[in-house]
Parts: sequence; structure tokens; C-alpha cells
Amino acid sequence: MKQTYLSDQNFEHQDFTRIVLEKGEYENCTFYDCNFEYTDLSGFKFADCEFITCNLSLAKLSGTAFRKVVFKSCKMFGMAFNDCNGFGLSISFDECLLDNSTFYKTVIKKTLFKNSRLTEVDFTECDLSGSVFSNCDFSGAVFENTILEKADFRTSFHYSINPLVNRLKKAKFSRSEVHGLLDVFQIDIDATS
Repeated sequence: MKQTYLSDQNFEHQDFTRIVLEKGEYENCTFYDCNFEYTDLSGFKFADCEFITCNLSLAKLSGTAFRKVVFKSCKMFGMAFNDCNGFGLSISFDECLLDNSTFYKTVIKKTLFKNSRLTEVDFTECDLSGSVFSNCDFSGAVFENTILEKADFRTSFHYSINPLVNRLKKAKFSRSEVHGLLDVFQIDIDATS
């Protein structure tokens, strides 16, 4: 079965829960204010694409390829990025809501997460080496056997990262949020001294 190949296309205000986005490869395309909630994007390939103010919550991503894909101001609840095609996986997030999503065992080195909410996101066994987390909320996010070497958390907050079970060599943290590295020890830190 021949798959669709589209490049340099703009999709605006489309509701893909009502109309079907043809399965195939999309290169250098922009999706603006589109609804993909609960849609099946399995096997799709997106290269050099942008998703802007889209709702991708609970979209199925089995074998989906994201190569140099930017997500801006998107709602992305419960997305299983661990189901994506790992070859060349390259994504970035700006002002996105990623609550309850999972990156279990994904390799996404040098990924940019900017001004995003990552409530209860699962980063277990993920390789985030060299990633930058700029002004992100990590309330309830799970880091276990996660590679965070050279990652930058200096402007992010509400994280709880156990340094005994995660790789943190040369990772950067702010002094004001360092308590997020000490939670596991159940010690009291006096903020006034």
C-alpha cells in the first residue's frame, strides 16, 4: 500500500478526530491549531515539522517517527513517546502541557523543554544527556535510572531526583531548588539560613 508523502504544507484549524489525516510521511509541514486527540498516528513520519497550539493528547504513537519536530503551545496529555520509532528521534517542546506522558527508555539527548509542564511524566531509564529544561514544572515526575549527565535544570522547579539511582555527572541545578536532590534522604533544610 502506497503511503502519502507531503512536504511544505500548512494544516490549519483541522479536527483530525472528524477527518482523517492520510497515513504517510510529512516533511517541513506546519500543523496549527489542529486536534489530534485520541487519533492513531502509528507509523506516521514527521520530519522538520512544527505543531503549534495543537491538541495531541492520548494520540497513539506506535512506530511514529519524529525527526527534528518542534511542539509549541501544545496540549499533550498521556502521550507514550516510548512507543515512537527511536531511530533519529529528535523533538523539542516550548510552552507545552505534557502531564502523564511517558518517555520510558527513550533516547532523547540534547532535547529542549522550555516553559512546559511535566506533571507526573515518566522519565524512567530515559537518556536525557545534555538536555535543557528551561522554566519547567516537574511536579510528581519520575526519574529512575535516568541519564541526566550535563542536563540543565537551573531554571526548573518541583523536581525530585534521587542522585543515588540517576546519573547526574555535570548536570546543572539552582541552589534554590537543590532540595529536589535531597528529598530521598528525608532531611529538613532550613530555607532561612
